[in-house]
Amino acid sequence: MPYLHQLGVDAARTGIPLLRPMALEFPDDPAVAYLDRQYMLGPSLLVAPVMSASGEVEFYLPDGEWTSLLSGEHVTGGRWRRENHGFETLPLYVRPGAVLAWGAREDRPDYDYLDGLELRVFPGGSGTREVVVTTPDGRSETFEVDLDTASD
Repeated sequence: MPYLHQLGVDAARTGIPLLRPMALEFPDDPAVAYLDRQYMLGPSLLVAPVMSASGEVEFYLPDGEWTSLLSGEHVTGGRWRRENHGFETLPLYVRPGAVLAWGAREDRPDYDYLDGLELRVFPGGSGTREVVVTTPDGRSETFEVDLDTASD
């Protein structure tokens, strides 16, 4: 919830949508220019909805080492992938070097996101990332994560 809530706060402030065309996040990758069956959920998550009864989905991962959020599998990007998914899964990949704010509760969406907050660091990045977490009551806290010393 902290990641999704912050996307909403940022969208209201900047006008940049939560669901983003691939070209918005990867403007220098010509392979993403016409992709209309996948999108970025914020700057860090790639979503490729399953649109076939067979569960087969084909999608493109830009360059870098991507991590499946559901399985933890690490995948090299810069290529197309074909996967089969059931009713409860879909391709959901974390961008290389992303830091996701992960909430401590699963039973409700409205709680103090800072209480028990976990910052999950994903491989493939270097330098530092700034992560802002805003709670439902409007309090914000900023965290700076050094990707060179953090581990996933």
